[in-house]
Amino acid sequence: MKNLLSMEHLSNEEILGILDRAQDFENGKEPILSRPYNIANLFFEPSTRTKTSFEMAERRVGCTVIPFDASFSSATKGETMYDTVKTLEMIGIDAVVIRDKEDEYYNELLEGINCAVINAGDGAGQHPSQSLLDLYTIRKEFGRFEGLNITIVGDISHSRVAKSNATALQRLGANVQFLCPPAWAGDFEAVHSWDEVLEDSDVIMLLRIQHERHSVSKNFSKDSYHDEFGLTIEREKRMKDGAIIMHPAPVNRDVEIADELVECARSRIFEQVRNGVFTRMAIVETILKGRE
Repeated sequence: MKNLLSMEHLSNEEILGILDRAQDFENGKEPILSRPYNIANLFFEPSTRTKTSFEMAERRVGCTVIPFDASFSSATKGETMYDTVKTLEMIGIDAVVIRDKEDEYYNELLEGINCAVINAGDGAGQHPSQSLLDLYTIRKEFGRFEGLNITIVGDISHSRVAKSNATALQRLGANVQFLCPPAWAGDFEAVHSWDEVLEDSDVIMLLRIQHERHSVSKNFSKDSYHDEFGLTIEREKRMKDGAIIMHPAPVNRDVEIADELVECARSRIFEQVRNGVFTRMAIVETILKGRE
């Protein structure tokens, strides 16, 4: 495994191998790399969790993290992504972690770039590291994927998290359902009422409304969206015993989820953040070992 670009490129064995290694790291095992590596995080879109989580993971597996600030880079002068990454490679960078607004931005890097590329989110395409940490969180909770009912709720068509997770979870045997306003279903078949999915879901996975990817504004106020598609306190009471709540964050409290539920007993939202470090340690180690 020399790059991580999309969940569609990973076999089930590769997915489960990364989850197993993340569990090793959570259990206190040490990373195994033959030498120190240099890595840079190129975030051309804002990020708190993903960027910081990757940097923590990179340091914990022994990498030297080379600072890169997109707002002060030559990208602001028109330099292409290819030229930026090629320049970093020639300086001595072994791997780059990239987030960009363009879908499949990485295609321009596949010819001519030799350092490893880890996709930290491409437009409305894929977010494989978030998907892997979500899978890790679900497997820790239930010990399996087969037969679980997982409902993804919200802005499906603009969500790279929804696409990444649907691909992986269905392949691993989970039953994935979608709940959203009719205009936000994209290529997925979705229901539009909580009554059809709420009481049989093992996992309710909520999504942020991605206003920055909408070409026109939608006819929802925060209150009306919460009333119709948000996880309210009343709906949480109808969830089945043992069911959990997930959200890739950032969370808009009282929009997709009631403020009181963000840290309730069912919520794994901040646990997902913690799990992200172990999962990204496994990703970085796997990618760098694959290039030795």
